Amino acid sequence: MSVAVDRRPDPASAPRLPGRARRLVRAHRARRRARLSELTRPDRVVRGVLLVAAIIPTFALAFLAYQMLKYAYPAIVFNGWHVFTTKFSLGNQYSTAVQVRHGYKAPKGAVYGILPLLFGTLISSLIALFFAVPISVAGAILLVERLPVRVQGFLGIFLELLAGIPSVIFGLWGIYTFGPFLSRTVYRWIADLHIPWLRGPTGAGEGLLTASLVLAVMIIPIIASITRELVRSVPPLAKEGAVALGLTPSETVRFVVIPYIKTGVIAASILGWARALGETIAVLIISGDLLGAYPHSIFDPFSTIATTIASELDSALTDSTGMAVHALAEFGLVLLVVTLLTNLGGRLLTRRFSAAGLPVGRGV
Repeated sequence: MSVAVDRRPDPASAPRLPGRARRLVRAHRARRRARLSELTRPDRVVRGVLLVAAIIPTFALAFLAYQMLKYAYPAIVFNGWHVFTTKFSLGNQYSTAVQVRHGYKAPKGAVYGILPLLFGTLISSLIALFFAVPISVAGAILLVERLPVRVQGFLGIFLELLAGIPSVIFGLWGIYTFGPFLSRTVYRWIADLHIPWLRGPTGAGEGLLTASLVLAVMIIPIIASITRELVRSVPPLAKEGAVALGLTPSETVRFVVIPYIKTGVIAASILGWARALGETIAVLIISGDLLGAYPHSIFDPFSTIATTIASELDSALTDSTGMAVHALAEFGLVLLVVTLLTNLGGRLLTRRFSAAGLPVGRGV
């Protein structure tokens, strides 16, 4: 006969807080109850509405991730870790022959690898970020620190209008005007340098470099607008103190303004990078859509995850096994994870740099 034993710890034997700590805890709880009791009915309604508004984005993201994971699960089981080591091919969709792996069917010869697409996504967005960040920061500092107020407002309007242009317009401009112009001028000069990965046929202007430059133009308004507000938030006393210590205007920008806004610039850059990672239509028009292969030079065609989903969805819907659509859902899930990791990394960098002090003075 078994006897139930109460294994819960005895409250009397648990370690007790010191008297001062207990009093502080009780005082904190009392103040919290007092604040809640002082709330009127409208205040409680507003508090509840704000709480719901704060929770909705989290639930929306969780619901989106769950649905994508649910629909991508057959492809995840079918591909395994080979999704990150192979190239992409829909296989022979006009044949009735199928291949079976882990209980799921796919057309004969189908390979759903994401590695070249992931490479194209990261390299194009990083090149765009390389060009966009210096231009955005320098332009924002010039706009706020050097130009008259009227000129600031005039140029600020164009900056905001640039952010509102549809991506398809950027794509058409890049493939018909910007790309051919660069191919006839700048690209030929770069190709003549005979530097590895910077040489090769420049084509008609399509390819990795043109798409990256167009992406840079698209994310400049995002980074520049945030940086402009950051520069405006720099305390005037800090700049006046730097001038009083003998710093020139350029040194004031270097040693006061830039250190003060660097945390915000990092956050703005991560936001622009996330925008570049997910861009679809403009890159699809300019990239040349080289499916399942790596670009051998900076002028070659390429593909990204987003452009592959957009270009191959129609063909994937004709797959009788349905595995192609599940594979594209898996690609979208990978892109979601990459974007979330990018934002998480930006948050960690922001916390690290925000701990640094503000250097002021000559020779710092």
